Amino acid sequence: MTARITRISAQDIRFPTSRELDGSDAMNPAPDYSAAYVTIETSGGMEGHGLTFTIGRGNELCVAAIEALAPLLDDMLLDDLFADMGGMWKRLTGDSQLRWLGPEKGVIHLAAGALINAVWDLYAKVEKKPVWQLLVDMSPQEIIDLVDWTYIADALDPGHARERIEEQVSGREERIAQLLETGYPAYTTSAGWLGYSDDKMRALCQDAIKDGWSHFKMKVGRDIEDDIRRARILREEIGLDRKLMMDANQVWNATEAIDAIAQLAHIDPLWIEEPTSPDDILGHARIARVIAPIGVATGEHCHNAVMFKQFLQAKAMQFCQIDACRLAGPNEIIGVMLLADHFEVPVCPHAGGVGLCEYVQHMSIFDYVCISGSLDNRVLEYVDHLHEHFLHPVVMKEGRYMPPTAPGYSITMKSDSLAAHLYPTGSAWADPD
Repeated sequence: MTARITRISAQDIRFPTSRELDGSDAMNPAPDYSAAYVTIETSGGMEGHGLTFTIGRGNELCVAAIEALAPLLDDMLLDDLFADMGGMWKRLTGDSQLRWLGPEKGVIHLAAGALINAVWDLYAKVEKKPVWQLLVDMSPQEIIDLVDWTYIADALDPGHARERIEEQVSGREERIAQLLETGYPAYTTSAGWLGYSDDKMRALCQDAIKDGWSHFKMKVGRDIEDDIRRARILREEIGLDRKLMMDANQVWNATEAIDAIAQLAHIDPLWIEEPTSPDDILGHARIARVIAPIGVATGEHCHNAVMFKQFLQAKAMQFCQIDACRLAGPNEIIGVMLLADHFEVPVCPHAGGVGLCEYVQHMSIFDYVCISGSLDNRVLEYVDHLHEHFLHPVVMKEGRYMPPTAPGYSITMKSDSLAAHLYPTGSAWADPD
């Protein structure tokens, strides 16, 4: 008898990262990295795991939203589920009543992402492949069928997107071999949190350089004079040949952003990330026109593929930063990656958080192998926090992600870690010391 889904549960998992100011920035001074964590159980004993990322308070809302969506998958046969993964996506994002709370945005979409990611994790485990390999092994038409083209086909015809994937088929094996040998290029944010002291920033930069890192990102936006001072410290430590990026985390309006970037331009940043409200497409476009050749990077708070389409159409981003939890799983991410490739904008995903690096490495590998075929101007974010809680954490080598080999989406957390960080009863919260 074919296995079927027997139970779906969600847990409120939080890590007290605010105690050391890990993740601190101008908009979020003391985050507690958190996960609304999903487990899909099946009659065959196989489990799928997924999560969506938050920074503390409100994580319980995502858990509740997951519980509201979970009945849409109740008792489904795995064969039926996996035979139509595009239909699965529409099932979880298109419910006629829950859709009113979105559609395709906010807490409901975050919850949908957690569930969809858990389904992909389960699918890959059943097929005994990492998610990136599962996707790479699909035909061009199967990949196209994963995407909901309803609101984005006006910008990119699905037929043209399929042709692009078909163009890249011939070089797939060579690109996979290259990644297995040298990995996917990354940048580190770990040295540049706003809450870190000057000495800590210097020491972290020095350690990162020894480990082979060439791209560094710092947080800005709290105070322009302090931003300039800190940026000079990082530039002094990393030198002129390495790349420095800056992230304002939405703290400025468009005019303030332009003024601030003008004062930071002499530090030679590659990009300014989220310089203003993540919803202000025209504001980003204005900033991009004025600050060029410094690029605008954004996308980690884009609700859905429609927003990405409009950012790209407006030339409001020069670096496309998809997020594996903000978007609803690989289906939607693939649509955005195809759009970005069509508009010739490199995809440089947002990561860090808890589990985001584990997730998005799969999607960047897929992008390179099946869509873009290029590593030019492409770097994947890396933050050295919380990886020890996963059964199959990311593997880094000289500032590069090495392709994961274990079946699944690399997101299964250790049972001891789940128990210790269950909010508010876990030992990490019961004992603040």
